[in-house]
Amino acid sequence: MDFDLSDDQLALRDTARDLLDDLASAARVRAHTTTHDAFDGALWRAMADQGWLGIEVAEADGGVGLGFVEVAILAEELGRHAAPAPFASTVLALDALTRAGDDEWTERLLAGDATACVAWDAHAPVPYAPSADVAIVCRDDGVYAFAPAQRPRREPAMDLTREVGWLAFDPATARRIGDADARTRLLDRGAVLACADLLGSAGRALDMAVEYARDRVQFGRPIGSFQAVKHRCADMLVDVEGMRSTTYWSAWCIGAGDAEASVAASTAKIWCGDASKRVMASALQVHGGIGFTWEHDLHFFMKRAQLDQLAFGDASLHRARLTALLRPRVEAGESVV
Repeated sequence: MDFDLSDDQLALRDTARDLLDDLASAARVRAHTTTHDAFDGALWRAMADQGWLGIEVAEADGGVGLGFVEVAILAEELGRHAAPAPFASTVLALDALTRAGDDEWTERLLAGDATACVAWDAHAPVPYAPSADVAIVCRDDGVYAFAPAQRPRREPAMDLTREVGWLAFDPATARRIGDADARTRLLDRGAVLACADLLGSAGRALDMAVEYARDRVQFGRPIGSFQAVKHRCADMLVDVEGMRSTTYWSAWCIGAGDAEASVAASTAKIWCGDASKRVMASALQVHGGIGFTWEHDLHFFMKRAQLDQLAFGDASLHRARLTALLRPRVEAGESVV
């Protein structure tokens, strides 16, 4: 069985990387963080024109007609570039609203004429809440959508590539668009897209650390020739490849409608949440003092990862969730592998 990406998926990845190398280069991202713009408008328009927002929407409905694995590919590349654009939240909202039969919002989101934010935890600031046109909120009894009458103010944040704000649920204008199953679907999909973003950030941090280890000379030798540095880079690679395996397994499960989708999503969030912390810590150590400064691009990925680690539940939440999902099998004497 072949678990590699297909030729078409690799072509999508390469095309996305080329676009982001241009419109989300390190210099452009750094310049964006000095503005008060919610996201990079030129990048957002290019993404919409390329059909990224409708990558998994049926062709008959104006989309590209691919699947959730392709969504994860794009999310990974966005994470790899620390791209300032509300891709994941808008795609998640588009799926939820499409399934609810909301034609008005889906058309605007699909065209890139509107953006969305998604609030999973009422006790955490929500990315892109200060600028989103429509908000998707998860509550105990299901999923709700509303257009914020008053947008929350932008809060100070360590992740300068994405704005955050406290989103207040508006019962007067909110309407229920999904039940508990819709809530589960949104959690699974959101967790996996956070994992894909983490994978992109961690992969980029690894590449930066390896390049620095080759170029930085100490005691007359590149520091990458020292055993301690080589071992750190090797451990980072193991973590990144583990993140890749769990992320794309869970993306496939969701896209295929597999019964293991929730198990896969929580497994990925656990591994990616923990592994990304190790990768970022090792990348900082390899870079030495320069890695701890905002002047170095590594800092963008480290801070972006910290937000992703909490998005749609941290590793602790998903350990508890995975335990609850697997306990009935254990009690029934069934395999959990």
